[in-house]
Amino acid sequence: MSVHDELTTLQRCLDELTRSVGRLEQRVGPGGLEIRRVRTDAAHLRESVALLREAADAPDAPKRPDLVTISDAPYDLTLWTDSDDEGLGARDRRAP
Repeated sequence: MSVHDELTTLQRCLDELTRSVGRLEQRVGPGGLEIRRVRTDAAHLRESVALLREAADAPDAPKRPDLVTISDAPYDLTLWTDSDDEGLGARDRRAP
């Protein structure tokens, strides 16, 4: 199944969820905190799926970030001669 098909299936499920929340809200009443949270969560899911669909439809969007190779060779120790030990303060001073 393609990404487009999966997103379409997900959208249908969200549509059914929205309808179910509406029916439940009619039975329970719209004033409760719990039903408002469920309604808000369903709306957030709808927005997230829309963003996901936009990202999947963008042809020039990178699918994953470029990897950066980090060498296992030790760093040149002279790079650190003028710096303080991070979080420990300067070597010639004492903590309060």
